Amino acid sequence: MAFHKIVPKLTNSLLSKFLRLRNRHLFMGDILVFTTIPFLSLLLRFDGNLAIATYLPELARATILFLIVKLSVFRRFGFYRRYWRYASIEELIYIAILMAAAVFLQTLLFYGFHYIPYFTLDKLPQSLPFIDGLLSCIFIGALRFSVRVVERLSTRRVVFNPPECVLIVGAGSAGVSLVQEMQRNPQLGFYPVAFIDDNPRKLNARIYGIPVLGDRYQIPEAVKSLQIRKVIIAMPTVAGHVIREIVDICKATGTQPCTLPGIHEILNGRVRVDSIRDIRIEDLLRREPVQTDLERVAHFLEGKKVLITGAGGSIGSELCRQICKARPAEMILIGHGENSVFNIQQELEQLVQILKNDGKAQGHTPRLFTFICDIRFQDRLKHAFERFYPEVIFHAAAHKHVPLMELNPPEAITNNVLGTKNLLELALQYDVKNFVMISTDKAVNPTNVMGASKRTAEMLVLQAAKQSGLPYVAVRFGNVLGSRGSVVPTFQKQIAAGGPVTVTHPDICRYFMTIPEAVQLVLQAALLGRSGEVLMLNMGEPVKIVDLAKQLIHLSGYEVNKDIDIVFTGLRPGEKLFED
Repeated sequence: MAFHKIVPKLTNSLLSKFLRLRNRHLFMGDILVFTTIPFLSLLLRFDGNLAIATYLPELARATILFLIVKLSVFRRFGFYRRYWRYASIEELIYIAILMAAAVFLQTLLFYGFHYIPYFTLDKLPQSLPFIDGLLSCIFIGALRFSVRVVERLSTRRVVFNPPECVLIVGAGSAGVSLVQEMQRNPQLGFYPVAFIDDNPRKLNARIYGIPVLGDRYQIPEAVKSLQIRKVIIAMPTVAGHVIREIVDICKATGTQPCTLPGIHEILNGRVRVDSIRDIRIEDLLRREPVQTDLERVAHFLEGKKVLITGAGGSIGSELCRQICKARPAEMILIGHGENSVFNIQQELEQLVQILKNDGKAQGHTPRLFTFICDIRFQDRLKHAFERFYPEVIFHAAAHKHVPLMELNPPEAITNNVLGTKNLLELALQYDVKNFVMISTDKAVNPTNVMGASKRTAEMLVLQAAKQSGLPYVAVRFGNVLGSRGSVVPTFQKQIAAGGPVTVTHPDICRYFMTIPEAVQLVLQAALLGRSGEVLMLNMGEPVKIVDLAKQLIHLSGYEVNKDIDIVFTGLRPGEKLFED
C-alpha cells in the first residue's frame, strides 16, 4: 500500500484508540501525575539544586497527603463522571475550582502536620502546596483537554470527497455556531474558509481559526481568491435590504447564496447546518425584528386550556405550533376542513412526543383534541365549550380572499361576522378569560365585503370586551407571506408554468409580514392587550407588488421580460391601490 495511504490510516487508528479512553484510565493517569508533581514542585522551588536525601522522607509523606486530598475532592464532586470528549470552558473552570479547593485543604493539613510528632513536614518549603496545586492543575487540565483536541483532530480525517468551501457572511453568534457544527461534522461536506462581517472591530480577527476578511464589499475578492463555491448568509436578524444587497453582490460573482432562516423562524431552536436553505422572498422583505417577550408568553399559556379556531389554516397552524411549545394543558383545534386539521394534528403529535422526551424541560405535556366544526353553527360550537371549558381563545377562522368574497358576500358575512358572534357569545357564557381575534388592515376604511365583515367582527369583539371587562382584543396585520392563496404562492406557480406573472396595477402596494412573525405578535397581543383594544404592528414601508414579482423572478433564476413577462390585468372589484 502506498505511503500516503498508510499514514492517514495509521493516524486515524491511533486517534480512535485514544478516544476510547475512559475515566478509569484518566484516574490511573491522575495517580501517576499526583505522585510525581510534589517532586517536580520541590525541584522547581530550588531551581534544580535539590539534595533529595534530605527531603525524601517528608516528601514521601507530603506526596501521600496531597494524593489523598486531591483524589478525595475530585471523587466527592463527580470529577470522574465527566465526559471529556466535548470539554469546553465550563470544564476548565470546573477543574480550576476543584483544584483551588484541594490546594486550600492540603495547605491546611500541610501546616497542621508541623505539630504532629513523627509526621512533621517542617523541612519542606511552605510554598510547596501552592506550587503542587498549580502544576497539578496544568497537568490535569492538559490531560483532559488532550482528549478534546484529539476529538477535533479525529473529525478531520482523510475525506475522499473534498468538502465544499463556504464563505460565512456574518461573524455573530449564528455564524459562529454554524462554523462550530461544520468543524465538528466534516461529513456534512462544508468547509468554512472565511467570515465576512460589516463590524470593523472584527476585521482580521480569527474565530475558531477562521479569518474575518472584511465587509460585504469584500465578497467578490474572497470568492475569487479562495475559490468559494457557496456563500451562506448567517444573519437571522438583519433587515431585508441588507440581504438584497448581499444577494446582488453574490450573483454578480456567479455564486449562489444561501441563508439561515429569520430570527422568528429559529427562536425555538438552535442554529443548525440543516437549517441552511435557498434565499426566499421573505428574506428579501425582512424587517428589523420586533421584540417580543416569548418567555412571558410561554408562562402565560403554560398549563391553560387553549382553543384555536381555523387551526388548519396558514396562521392557525403556526399558532398551534408555537402554542404547543409553551406547554398548555390542553389544545382544542377547531377547523372546518378535515384534511388541514388532520395534518396539523399529526404534526403536533410528533411535537408533543418531542416535548415529552425532553429531559431538560419541565412542565405540562399538552393534550390535543380535534374538533371538526363550522363556527357558523352555534350548537356544534357549544358542544366543544361544554366539553373542554377553554380559558384562552385564538380566533383565526375567517374567509379572507377579497375577490372571492366580492362574488360571495353571504359567505363573508356568515363566516366572518356570524361565526365571530357565535364564538364571543359562548366565550362570555363559559367565562373565557382571554380572547384574541385575528383581523386585517383591510378592515380600515373598507372598500370590499371582506374588509367590512372583518371590521364588523372587530366591533363585536370590542362590544364583548366592554360588556365583560375582560381582555378581549383584535390584532390587525397586513398580507402574510406564504399564506395559502396569497400573492407569493400565486406568483411562484405562474413562474413555474413559464409565465406570465399577472399584477393588477403597476402602482399597487401592500404591507407584508411573515407567518412566524405574525403569530408571535398574536401571542404577544394575548399577553399585553387590554380590554377592547385593536392592536396593530408597525408594518414598515409598503411594498410595490410589481417589485415583489420582479424579485421572485430573479430568485427563480430568470430575467424579467426576457424569460418571464409581467402583465398588468387591472384592479379587481373591491381592491384598493393602497392599504391604510
